[in-house]
Amino acid sequence: MLTAESFVFSSGDGAYNNMAMRGRHLDAYSMYKRGSKDYINAHDKEQGSARLLNGAGKDIGNPSWNRSLPHILVATLSSLLFGYHLGVVNETLESMSHDLGFHGNTMAEGLVVSTCLGGAFVGSLFSGSIADGVGRRRAFQLCALPMIIGSSMSATAKNLWGMLLGRLFVGSGMGIGPPVAALYVTEVSPAYVRGTYGSCTQIATCLGLMGALFIGLPAKETEGWWRICFWVSAVPAAMLALFMEFSAESPQWLFKRGRGADAEAEFEKLLGGPYVKGAMAELSKSDRGDEADTVRFSELLYGRHRKVIFIGSTLFALQQLSGINAVFYFSSTVFKNAGVPSESANICVGIANLIGSFVALLLMDKLGRKLLLIGSFSGMAVAMGLQATSASSLVSSSNEVYMSVGGMLLFVLTFAMGAGPVPGLLLSEMFPGRIRAKAMSICMAVHWVINFFVGLLFLRLLEQIGPLVLNTIFGTFCLLAVIFVKKNVLETKGKSLQEIEIAFLPPE
Repeated sequence: MLTAESFVFSSGDGAYNNMAMRGRHLDAYSMYKRGSKDYINAHDKEQGSARLLNGAGKDIGNPSWNRSLPHILVATLSSLLFGYHLGVVNETLESMSHDLGFHGNTMAEGLVVSTCLGGAFVGSLFSGSIADGVGRRRAFQLCALPMIIGSSMSATAKNLWGMLLGRLFVGSGMGIGPPVAALYVTEVSPAYVRGTYGSCTQIATCLGLMGALFIGLPAKETEGWWRICFWVSAVPAAMLALFMEFSAESPQWLFKRGRGADAEAEFEKLLGGPYVKGAMAELSKSDRGDEADTVRFSELLYGRHRKVIFIGSTLFALQQLSGINAVFYFSSTVFKNAGVPSESANICVGIANLIGSFVALLLMDKLGRKLLLIGSFSGMAVAMGLQATSASSLVSSSNEVYMSVGGMLLFVLTFAMGAGPVPGLLLSEMFPGRIRAKAMSICMAVHWVINFFVGLLFLRLLEQIGPLVLNTIFGTFCLLAVIFVKKNVLETKGKSLQEIEIAFLPPE
């Protein structure tokens, strides 16, 4: 491990003597050829005081977590908005369709939901270029702007087209927010709490979904209440744009742009003065990467980073093919068959989601990302097995509903414990700094495409092949995810971003 003393700091130009760093990279390349896992294990045995932002400092301890927490909380407002806009049409769609004149038109109702997903796909494609071009803070503000505009347009819509245009604007902001939030949390968090902070984004998403549910409850009885629901969402969006002006910029991004002095200032804000030199030394172990804005998508898909892009995209695809969104779509019907009102059903699902997210927050930095993913997908496979069994002739009609409801709640709970929060955090840790933003945008685009088709085809498949076969298919994808994670995912718990980058560094 390089120590802070291995680098000679020049206060005049903010540069570091990186001769020792270059030697380390040569060693890392040779060790990579012998196996990434061996390198990580060997690297863990080295001691030093430089692992301060992204690793545990042995000499002066870890930096205080409460210095970076306020910046993380501001960033999670984007996840709160993400959850809110996914759920805002749940209780308001019926009254909205009456007021805007498309009640009974299932195609129009579907468009109100799916237009947002289409906008999110487009936003996610551009999120990497935006985050690399203007920085993480400005990207959050650009995420908030279309959400404010789209919410206002939806709240004042006079017809279906006005609503669809507003949902398209909101969706574009939703597409930018999640990948930028994953980047930001990864790059400003000390490693010993990075998993915990990553779980905060999932909790914020859950709170957004539940907030949309509770705020939308009066919509069926109060005329025009659905407009209030859209106006409400403009408030956290404006708070995100305002508070991000006073939040820290990512030191990783500043350093890549050649702004070493600014990176030091942000480190001091996030960590405290005693940790700045060590954190800069750790950051200097990676190539400077000033050419980040020249990264092409073709290089990511066909170049030396294609394996790590494949791992990230496949992980997000398996997350969606597990059937999580289908479960959310079908939950009201299952609970109604059990005699439970849809409002109570949504509350039960939301509570299970929230409990699982808090469990992930407590365990992410203790058990690690890989173990949580394996346990989560395994639990989801068991839950889908319960739901498939409930649809078979093996279960009596009196027990069928209870097994189906129990399987559904177990599925949501185990999803929130790992498969929900881990992929976004894990991938932003895995990707090298030079490609991190654009790689995340590709993986999130895959997420939105699979999400769209699962939502589009679920009811048709349910009608054609039945719940037994469909739940079996979803359970099979969960088992495939377990196998994929075991074979392809390396543990990143407690590792510095530079250590992780070297472990995944492909040979030239």
